[in-house]
Amino acid sequence: MEKVFIVGVGMTKIGRFYEQSGRELFSQALWKAIEDAGGVKPRALVVGNMMSSTLMNQDSLGALLADYAGLRGIPAFKVEAACGSGGAALYAGYALVKSGVADVVAVGGLEKQTEATTPYVTRALAQAADADFEVFYGVTFTGLNAMIARLYMQLFGYSDEDLSYWPLKMHEYASYNPYAQLPRKTSMKEILDSPVIADPIRLFHAAPIGDGAAAVILVRGEEKAREIAKAAGRDTLIEVAGVGMATDSVDIASRNNLVVMEATAKAAQEALRMAGIGVKDVDYAEVHDAFHVTGYAALEDIGFAPKGEAPRLFKEGRFQKGDKPEVNFSGGLKARGHPVGATGVYQVAEAVMQLRGDFPGFKASSPETALTHNMGGVSTITVVSVLRRWK
Repeated sequence: MEKVFIVGVGMTKIGRFYEQSGRELFSQALWKAIEDAGGVKPRALVVGNMMSSTLMNQDSLGALLADYAGLRGIPAFKVEAACGSGGAALYAGYALVKSGVADVVAVGGLEKQTEATTPYVTRALAQAADADFEVFYGVTFTGLNAMIARLYMQLFGYSDEDLSYWPLKMHEYASYNPYAQLPRKTSMKEILDSPVIADPIRLFHAAPIGDGAAAVILVRGEEKAREIAKAAGRDTLIEVAGVGMATDSVDIASRNNLVVMEATAKAAQEALRMAGIGVKDVDYAEVHDAFHVTGYAALEDIGFAPKGEAPRLFKEGRFQKGDKPEVNFSGGLKARGHPVGATGVYQVAEAVMQLRGDFPGFKASSPETALTHNMGGVSTITVVSVLRRWK
């Protein structure tokens, strides 16, 4: 069966773009990806987005974005999987290409959040939780993660400072990333002095609200991928070697274990099995760190660290330059930014550029394999992809 390759990537900087509409941002990212793919145009479009109905008053998003980008007439649709919408869009786009339904597919992600007030966006984000059994009682998404963070700290004996090494490092990486929303270094003092949002989560422990769009171009077959790569002036191919998706209960009270993200573990196992590799073969990873505790839990539940050990290992220098895997050199959701429905596509685009060696920020050590981990809710819907570099 023909393999699937990513031949082009495009991103916008993440930020607050009051002067630009969502359709404008998305078109910029999509055409960057098309140009990066030597001008090849997609024959279908899959868009990851969570909140267009709520924050943009817009449904029919796929058709709207295809039309605005000058691609009217192609199949186009939106995929919604909360904060995992970008990863789910890749999963759907991969299926279209792998099955032969379409040989060139654009997978994009978009979120436009900053034109609404923070309380309104907070309410919209809470829709990733259980409406009847969680949101009804006033809990926020940050509040749910705060409960898990508190339990994690108590079970494994960590302090606020112990967990704060994650945002400290993410800001350092983001300071090199021209696409990052928060491209500046910070200090442990600034992190620990930042306001408490939901105890024990402070402002600097959480990803910011922002606007952004990203896109990648998928093609079917090595021959076509090499033809496109040659036209784009590259001799490197990036294969989508494996994809995995899994779900868990939406309400966290029904979970088997609050500090184990079972959907993450299952999705990672499926993606690695499809790629024919083990977790120790992954050279680089972009993991979903909407909060510091989710970054650590992702490392553990994917299999990069034993349960409860990730904060200690991270503090000691693991998962950084020269280690295996190197993790989140983009700055992660924490500092690169988290334009919800686009985040999973940003991760894939960044991983592709790390594999090609042309990421404009903090560079990985010439990786051959990369893994991306994108989840919606509190690991309610999780998508993991494995990418492989070909020469």
